[in-house]
Amino acid sequence: MRFFHLSDLHIGRHLHGYSLLEQQKQVLGQVLRWAEEKKPDAIVIAGDIYDKVSPSGEAVLLFDWFLTELSLLRPQIPLLLISGNHDSSMRLKYASELMKKNRIYVAARTPEGQEEHLQKLTLTDGYGPVHFYLLPYVRPRAVRMATGEIHETGYQEAVAGLLDRERPDWGERNVLISHQFYTAGSWSPSVSDSESIHVGGLDNVDIEAVRRFDYVALGHLHSAQKVKEEHIRYCGSPMKYSVSEWKQPKGILLVTLGAKGEPLQLEPLPLKPDRDVVRRRGTLEEVLSGGRSEDFISVTLTDEKERYQPREILEEYFPFLLEIKVENSRTRNRISTGEEMKWEEDPMAAFEQFFQEMQGRAMSESERKILEETVREAGEEEV
Repeated sequence: MRFFHLSDLHIGRHLHGYSLLEQQKQVLGQVLRWAEEKKPDAIVIAGDIYDKVSPSGEAVLLFDWFLTELSLLRPQIPLLLISGNHDSSMRLKYASELMKKNRIYVAARTPEGQEEHLQKLTLTDGYGPVHFYLLPYVRPRAVRMATGEIHETGYQEAVAGLLDRERPDWGERNVLISHQFYTAGSWSPSVSDSESIHVGGLDNVDIEAVRRFDYVALGHLHSAQKVKEEHIRYCGSPMKYSVSEWKQPKGILLVTLGAKGEPLQLEPLPLKPDRDVVRRRGTLEEVLSGGRSEDFISVTLTDEKERYQPREILEEYFPFLLEIKVENSRTRNRISTGEEMKWEEDPMAAFEQFFQEMQGRAMSESERKILEETVREAGEEEV
């Protein structure tokens, strides 16, 4: 049994204010080309189809285009997808019964009653059946309401409880599709800046609850990695969604299951849009010496001498400039001596300090008044 493992499409996402829809369409087009070439038996998407609970019309149309193009491939490839924590279960569930006619299977919500079960799809190859269990993002409160459980239930208990009700035949091959934060004892997988993980690991689920599955296709984390076990894996996001991911390879994971008990085979298939996310670090001259670039670029300047209006200079070379950071002896000294200004303590002073470093001059009186008004209005909104 050969299937694609994808997750965390985050259609409609922005990166430092730039829309990524164009790059996302390029990447989804590459998924279609890989599907046409490899002809997998199924495609799995482990949650976070959209970036927001209320996605834009453009985002919905892009996913509609992908589903339509996928349904036209022959032989037709079953698509199994679940909702993630960024998705609206009601919106994702729309027309799901109709989509089944095109072999698109959507699990948008966890079971809503004690008699309900997870959506399950069974596919067959030369070694027999493979059972795919679709487990959408689990919220403990929703599980308590569905099961009538009156005791407090955490993420671990909620996931384990739902899976225990399924009673899989462990003598056959079983695949779980899940979108949660999984850990292995005290060990935790690596996370990126773009991921929403609860502080303190309160939402973690130990892999002991899913260890018996032959493969666990995970979504939620954007870095491709295993969770201690070879068969329990995050495939990672198909694109770079934060500067912290700039070195991460992105792609599809082609999973091959042989006979029961045989080692699985994993083949990464690369995905790359025409505009990458990169970092450049050095003095202004060193950064510019790399030449003009159309990539999304994060710049760290190491000049000891203040530069006049570096942003204007950099934007001439890098039209998709994401951010400018300054790292030199002065900034390191402020950090080491505890002099780094915190926005929450004094937003005016913090922004004046930032303005001085970026523009190489102090703010004018008119600029200061605009800033004061902005800070005041922001404070009123918080109250």
